[in-house]
Amino acid sequence: MANVTMKQSAELDAIMSLPGRYEIISLIWAFLLDPALQGATELKVYLVGGQGQVVGDPKYFRVQISYYLPLVGFLGFNSIGFFPALMAPLRGNKKKRKVENKDEENSLVSGSSEDGSSSWWNAFSKKISGSPSQSKGLDKFKSTFQMSRNTFDYICSLVKDHMMAKTHFSFSNGKPLSLRDQVALALRRLSSGNSLISIGDLFGAHHSTVSQVTWRFIEAIEENGLHHLRWPSTEREMAEIKTKFEKIRGLPNCCGAIDTTHIKMMLTSSDQGADTWLDRKENHSMILQVIVDSDLRFRDIVTGWPGKMNDYSVLQSSNFFKLCEKGERLNVEKLTLLEQTGVGEYIIGDTGYPLLPWLVTPYQGKQLSESKVEFNERLFATHIVAKRALARLKEGWKMIQGDMWRPDKHKLPRFIFVCCILHNIVIDMEDEDSDEGPSSHHHDPGYRDEVCEFVDESASNLRDKLSMHLSGSLHS
Repeated sequence: MANVTMKQSAELDAIMSLPGRYEIISLIWAFLLDPALQGATELKVYLVGGQGQVVGDPKYFRVQISYYLPLVGFLGFNSIGFFPALMAPLRGNKKKRKVENKDEENSLVSGSSEDGSSSWWNAFSKKISGSPSQSKGLDKFKSTFQMSRNTFDYICSLVKDHMMAKTHFSFSNGKPLSLRDQVALALRRLSSGNSLISIGDLFGAHHSTVSQVTWRFIEAIEENGLHHLRWPSTEREMAEIKTKFEKIRGLPNCCGAIDTTHIKMMLTSSDQGADTWLDRKENHSMILQVIVDSDLRFRDIVTGWPGKMNDYSVLQSSNFFKLCEKGERLNVEKLTLLEQTGVGEYIIGDTGYPLLPWLVTPYQGKQLSESKVEFNERLFATHIVAKRALARLKEGWKMIQGDMWRPDKHKLPRFIFVCCILHNIVIDMEDEDSDEGPSSHHHDPGYRDEVCEFVDESASNLRDKLSMHLSGSLHS
């Protein structure tokens, strides 16, 4: 399609006209009208910026088509479905896979899993490493897939329609992969970070099958798992988050903690634009910014930007920043403290972020008063949830933990996004021992905390009042 006019979701008034040709890359409930008909149809689409960056909230956009071009295929991209900071037409397309009939789908869904999850796991476990121990079977399952069987089965139900409605895959011996086989293969690829060849050898499948199945799984989670990564939609939900944050170290009206991490890549000089991805540590990397709630759940993410960007710049590129600056997020009526001081909703960050009316950061400097030192300690102790969440993300989904060999920079944000969704699904399903995580909260080894000196004056006064309130609570 070409020359599109975009309007953001109903609560926002942002409208932009974008000349040039664009490809539909993910399409939901679409009805393409005959160009001869007057008027235009509405589509729900996902879009992505020219550098593959993923920015903003999981919001759909309405697209009015002013001119029709033949659609030659779908380029599967983008994850969160929001308006990108940089917009550019995408090149490339992907052949549509043939949709198979329901009878074939049902036979493959049963496959090696016809006796249910337990029978499938027993057979699968023998295949990959011999007979499992009865007493340690569950532990082995969780160590293999980073989740319980209950969560695994839920994910299977989540992706079933998407994964089983297209071209079917087989093991090297010709036996078809069931739904559980495919989900297991994709989860193992993402959680172990092992190569396509090693995963293929483990499962008895060709490495190209591993690649295609994993990519289909990525598409399926993007399409069906968006509701697991979203900003709180009700006052009750937000109130619960605030209560949990306050219980950590007393910060009232806190709605989240923000932090960034680097997803490192192994690029060579022959890779086009490799220097673009060089960060301040001379590593090739991509930034992931997250806002986390008190349960280590990701509530907003931004990824796709080069690792050399500082925290403030990534924040400014986000739709979250724009919503807060316009007063459309973190805008609930202020909480009145005992001292009759009004404190609005806010998130907390480290020294790499600016001090803003809705973003509280630590005091900087060496000669701080006792109340300011105490405030910083409380802030650091509360902000640790963001670092723990990122450490758990990388520990659980090792594909994004180490140096990835020459990844597709357009696809990488989608892998990162899906790993974040899977991280949330495990939390949402309330797995046993879900609070367990890596012993260390250091998710970005080798990178020092940044320092941002920008201070909003009104925010500085608010922070002082918040500090005095907490100090008074401490000594009362």
